[in-house]
Amino acid sequence: MPKDSFMGKKYQIQKSPFVVPTTDDKLIEEHFGRATDGNTKVSIAHMVAPPGWSEPFQTPEFDEYTYIIKGRKQFIIEGEKVVLESGQSIKIEKNTRIQYANPFDEPCEYIAICLPAFSIESVHREEL
Repeated sequence: MPKDSFMGKKYQIQKSPFVVPTTDDKLIEEHFGRATDGNTKVSIAHMVAPPGWSEPFQTPEFDEYTYIIKGRKQFIIEGEKVVLESGQSIKIEKNTRIQYANPFDEPCEYIAICLPAFSIESVHREEL
């Protein structure tokens, strides 16, 4: 079967995203990517970060695009604090040291796209 064919069709509808298990109450639904369909070229995930959420600094081997649907999200990019609001987006280049957080009092809902696809081995999270 050709790589661009899905059961005879040239498209694929994702009705059952992979819900990534987390321990910090963050919702991660991968629609396309390594965990869902084995795609190593791109990952697309819908996420909801609860109030007060943050994760360790990391230096990913992939470009990451983020689009904020609701709420606000804080980024510390190479030491610079950036806050995005609903309707805003950002591209962060690979090999950039970054920390993602939601220090605000409301959930932050967003879409993240990683090129190439996210993997735990290529994110390089720092120890807390």
